[in-house]
Amino acid sequence: MINDDKELILNRDVEGVLVITLNRPKVKNAFSNSLLSSLRETFSIAEKDKEIKCIITTGGSEVYAAGSDINQLKTRPTHGGIAETRFSDWDYIEKFTKPVIASVNGYALGGGCELAMLSDIIIAGESAKFGLPEVRLGLFPGLGGTQRLIRSVGKSMAMKVILAAEFIDAQEALRNGLIAEITKDDKTIERSLEIAKKIASMPPLAIKTAKRVILQSYETSLTAGLSYERAANLSLYHSHDKSEGISAFLEKRKPTWKGE
Repeated sequence: MINDDKELILNRDVEGVLVITLNRPKVKNAFSNSLLSSLRETFSIAEKDKEIKCIITTGGSEVYAAGSDINQLKTRPTHGGIAETRFSDWDYIEKFTKPVIASVNGYALGGGCELAMLSDIIIAGESAKFGLPEVRLGLFPGLGGTQRLIRSVGKSMAMKVILAAEFIDAQEALRNGLIAEITKDDKTIERSLEIAKKIASMPPLAIKTAKRVILQSYETSLTAGLSYERAANLSLYHSHDKSEGISAFLEKRKPTWKGE
């Protein structure tokens, strides 16, 4: 059982799905060190919990997350100190093996935008706006923003968003491949849950393997990626879930997945 943290609200009402709601409304869900630490702990528990098949992150109906807590940015980070802890927490979340959906209403800025881009699928409400405006503070995105945005929208758009600190609205984000789809603002979490439930109903081993192979394509050539894909695909032929899936299909019954 996962307990609610004061900066996070956790909900498991839907079978197989954990919904994580960022809960710092007074500062538009700005990231604090403690919130990031709580996120890491929650992801760590969810990784080990076989009943959790998919995670949704949301900031609620008004805002996803408006970046880092400015008050904590006043402190100069040191190597091996708070900065390294933040990077370590972020790296842990990045390595999470189960699918993650970002359900975005309102602003997703700075670290909020980076958290959304760290997700596997982004569902955005009509009001959603994405941005990486750290240059306004004499900084630039340091939690993956420079690397992930260019892979989603291309060099020119990424340069405009980061160097000019301009925001991308939901329609522009969809056109440029940053998000998967747009919903009405009051339907964003509903649509995210619909997708999450579909994912949760699938064989866990195949889902994890597919996610890993897709993400590997970011870091390799097409030839190497195809070789990796084939090897991973062949490995599933020896799994229980593959045998169960075929048997259930032929016997016209619901499969029972074991994730092995």
